[in-house]
Amino acid sequence: MNATIRLARQEDAEAILAIYQPYIEHSAFSFETVVPTVAEFWNRISKVLETASWLVCAIDDNIVGYAYASPHRYRAAYGWNREVSVYVHPNYRRRKVAKALYTTLIELSKLQGYTNLLAGIVLPNPPSIAFHQSTGFQLIGTYHNVGYKFGQYHDTQWWELFIGDDHPTDLLSMEEVQQQASWKEAMKRGEQLVITHLSV
Repeated sequence: MNATIRLARQEDAEAILAIYQPYIEHSAFSFETVVPTVAEFWNRISKVLETASWLVCAIDDNIVGYAYASPHRYRAAYGWNREVSVYVHPNYRRRKVAKALYTTLIELSKLQGYTNLLAGIVLPNPPSIAFHQSTGFQLIGTYHNVGYKFGQYHDTQWWELFIGDDHPTDLLSMEEVQQQASWKEAMKRGEQLVITHLSV
């Protein structure tokens, strides 16, 4: 099997949305209730890609998972924070796809100069909690009854991972960071994590 981790492209939007759609329709893990069109979803992806990474993992050219770092609030002082998420096709869970995507996303975010990554987990979700703990995230706290879906309220737990230092620098643009050798190295390390696990 061949595994690739790369930035999302417009032609990936339909496959990415197909992974996300069941979370909207059949779970409370997404607080969305209406499935966006492919065009709307690509617009979201492209907006993230203007300033940070939206990654896909492809195995034998099939998109099996994705992860991205979206803005966390819009006041200027929040500029060094990103909110991260990862989704994996059911057939590829527990195969290190999420780990590879998050590992790569964290490295690329750090290369750009982002200093803090935040993740929201709708409760209960023990697998996601264990996953974020394994990647170094620390619990901040819980928002109670913040989402109402499927006839009931849901709590959201928030986690953080500090990846910077006390004096943040200017952020590198996507164009600038992709010119660094470290960018390609981070992608390759993520790919190798998937390949190693698939070959076992």
